[in-house]
Amino acid sequence: MDTSGNRGDKSPLSLDRIRVFGDPVLRQESHEIETIGPDTERLVRTMFEVMDREKGIGLAAPQIGVQRKIMVWRHPDTDEGYVLVNPRIVERSEETITAPEGCLSVPGQTMEVERAERVVVEALNLKGDPVSVEATGLLARIMQHEIDHLEGHIILDRTSVEERKRVLRELRNRSEP
Repeated sequence: MDTSGNRGDKSPLSLDRIRVFGDPVLRQESHEIETIGPDTERLVRTMFEVMDREKGIGLAAPQIGVQRKIMVWRHPDTDEGYVLVNPRIVERSEETITAPEGCLSVPGQTMEVERAERVVVEALNLKGDPVSVEATGLLARIMQHEIDHLEGHIILDRTSVEERKRVLRELRNRSEP
């Protein structure tokens, strides 16, 4: 698997930085990982290093420029690290919760996002074994957020029009000289 982040262009991309809002890679759907091997394991190590350095609790490969369906996270209660390869939500509750949510790809911003209270995610672990994760609360929120990244969606797609306008205005004001 090519973990260079290079999608056919001539410029190599750094995997040790978070891609931020406006980067087109965040809007592309990722590709499934067909073979889990040493390249995948290196990618996972890099993802954990970047996530921990940036003080995140979850990270999807597109956030470092790799269009592969892989996500990592740290359990909010135990700080233990987990990996899901080719994750997909197979069930979500009708009950939802709206809560503040942030994203490393939209730095410095928190917005109210409505998410399902419970999800069931099917994926592979790093050994290639099928796993099923039933998650509620914050863990369900992490799963939905990172899987959104794998499908080319960002947090701004999941918030209200008012919140989106507020955040975009703040981002614009921050970038003006």
